[in-house]
Amino acid sequence: MTNAELLAEVLELVKKYDPQPDEELLAALVARYAVVFRNADAKFVSCSEKSELERVKKSFLLDRLKIDMDDAEMDELLAEVCEQMKGERRKHRGVFYYLLTKKLGKRDAFV
Repeated sequence: MTNAELLAEVLELVKKYDPQPDEELLAALVARYAVVFRNADAKFVSCSEKSELERVKKSFLLDRLKIDMDDAEMDELLAEVCEQMKGERRKHRGVFYYLLTKKLGKRDAFV
């Protein structure tokens, strides 16, 4: 799957949550995480696995977005996105990261 195909796939998924998505942000997320999004074991976020949410906290929120929040605030933020996507059995990491980035107003971390 090319990056363009991957972008088209993630764009369609994001439109469920953001009818007019920031395509530039989404393209930047796909370019940065294309390898992860293509990996069957890594492309989905499991909100029921504490270790998975800890990984999102550390590698995405802290390391990539450089947010300044305590653990409780990050847990609340992750819970909000998990709740927002509760209708999806398999939560695509691209959508999950997009929603986090938009909620935090951290577009500049990618674009």
